[in-house]
Amino acid sequence: MVGAIGWREILSWRLRRQFLNGPGATSVGEVVRRLVAVPSWSGDAELAIGSRMRRPHPGAVAAAFAEGHLVKTFAFRGSMNYLVPEDAGIYLALRAVGRQWELKSWREFYRLEPADWPVLRAVVRDALSSGPLSQRDLADVVVRDARFSHLTVALTDKSCTFLKPFAWQGDLSIAPPRDGVLMLQSPTVAFGWSGIPEPEDAGPQALRAYLSAYGPASADHLQYWLGDGLSAGRKRIAGWIARMLEDEIVTIDVEGDELLCHADHVDDLASEPASGVIHLLPGLDPWLLGAGTADVHIVPPDRRTEITRGANPVLIDGRVEGTWKITEDLLTVTTHDGAFSRDTLEIARGRLAEVLGREIHSDVL
Repeated sequence: MVGAIGWREILSWRLRRQFLNGPGATSVGEVVRRLVAVPSWSGDAELAIGSRMRRPHPGAVAAAFAEGHLVKTFAFRGSMNYLVPEDAGIYLALRAVGRQWELKSWREFYRLEPADWPVLRAVVRDALSSGPLSQRDLADVVVRDARFSHLTVALTDKSCTFLKPFAWQGDLSIAPPRDGVLMLQSPTVAFGWSGIPEPEDAGPQALRAYLSAYGPASADHLQYWLGDGLSAGRKRIAGWIARMLEDEIVTIDVEGDELLCHADHVDDLASEPASGVIHLLPGLDPWLLGAGTADVHIVPPDRRTEITRGANPVLIDGRVEGTWKITEDLLTVTTHDGAFSRDTLEIARGRLAEVLGREIHSDVL
């Protein structure tokens, strides 16, 4: 059992692991792989990733995606996320394990039985084999098969609910938009796409990756990430933890909390913690989503509502101490207790301006 490790050390270690403190990452893919997934639906992916880059520049994420170095697909909580192609299948395997499309409600609503899905999936893969298609174009191809002639509305629905099982099973992913229209493509066009592994192989890999960025963490946090966020059941997750406790994971006590930690990371946790470092991150940044806004060590309870609603957090040493926004070129920082120095805020403002690629001025409330 390791002693003398507190939450200040834990958060400082996570800041370094997530490229928020230290020299920063050298590529978009390096950031996304470490964070596991970055939400693409909020419009803040460029800021979330750029804040962790050694040399950020606007448009880097869009360029990496267009060049096939990222996969955009439906993953955590069914929303669109950027993932690296080499690892995307790990999380899709766990999202698919619940086999939502076999539920009675799905069978009745979409008038499809489990036996229909292999053929339908093959039709979708074949349709996308020649290049990206819009939802409408994909629907036009699929409904030519009389067995699926009733699926036009399902395939073109803006919610994309019906498309998600195809994404989870590796049949489709999101393509760069065309004239503002959602486009679909095969994930195989991405460099390094490695398919969908078996869940029992994917689980330990996902657990390792989570602890590498968001650890040390409790079993409840792993359930939040892999169970609630994907579809891995509690029993499966407990089994993976038990298997890895034999030689990869250790249990440590942190101020009375029993946490799971990579055995190789324990010594690094005792490093000198950060002191007074400010970060200006986008709302629902992976720093918050990875641990969950219910984690009181990162989000104080009296600030949870505004953070859950997407307010941009001001972090001081990894803990939410206020919010920020930009109106035209003016950065307004609202803090609750003023627990920072103006010089440190100026460093954070300069970094934000660098990531955004434009000049901004600051004000404090």
